[in-house]
Amino acid sequence: MNKVLPRLGFLIPPGNPNTEGEVIKMAGSEYSIHFTRMVAHGETGSLEGQDERNQAQIDHLPENIELLKLVKPAVVAMAHTASSYTLGKTGEAELIQKLEDQYQVPFITAFGSVVKALHQIKAKRIAFGTPYSEQNTLRCKNLLEAYGFEVVNFGNLPGVKNIYDETTERALQLVHQVNSPDADAIFVSGVGMPTIDILAQGEAETGKPIISSIAATMWNALQVAKAKSSIKNFGGLLAGRY
Repeated sequence: MNKVLPRLGFLIPPGNPNTEGEVIKMAGSEYSIHFTRMVAHGETGSLEGQDERNQAQIDHLPENIELLKLVKPAVVAMAHTASSYTLGKTGEAELIQKLEDQYQVPFITAFGSVVKALHQIKAKRIAFGTPYSEQNTLRCKNLLEAYGFEVVNFGNLPGVKNIYDETTERALQLVHQVNSPDADAIFVSGVGMPTIDILAQGEAETGKPIISSIAATMWNALQVAKAKSSIKNFGGLLAGRY
């Protein structure tokens, strides 16, 4: 008899070429993974028009969840960090409650997963970096502070033209750019920029836990779905060291 595995559902921005591959690379045999693309228009991945695309994705979440719910997921994860910067703390909490009440399925966000992960590793003083504009980087800072974290250093990756064209090498550059001796942990924002392959290396080089948006989202999805899995090679959080 075939055992029914927990199913993890991920909502992905329409132009993102990186996240599905990273989630698949992290996936284990104890659960299955399923994807639906969100709705946004304009030049995906560009820093210009990001607010408008964020809002479009938020506005279309009900129809996306309707589609993803057909596979009966144990959790639906919105794999897009910057949507939380558009929503703010109160707006995100209200949206999650509304969607969970309407669709009767646990709904998590990338940024909410980061907050949960930072609490899991007992980090209070945070250094962070983004591939976003200065405006959205400041929104990230404000949101971390709204959740009670102290931001000791932060910055955005220079020269970004399109987030989806960024590389793991540049993600590691960002880790070192924002690292601070005062930080308990380093947070790398941006699901669209590939990060998972530099987490272990970055931790070894900085001596600090490194949390990326997609690693935290995967970890949180597993927690919510009660899918027991230790994922090696992608940092201490996923390996279960905390």
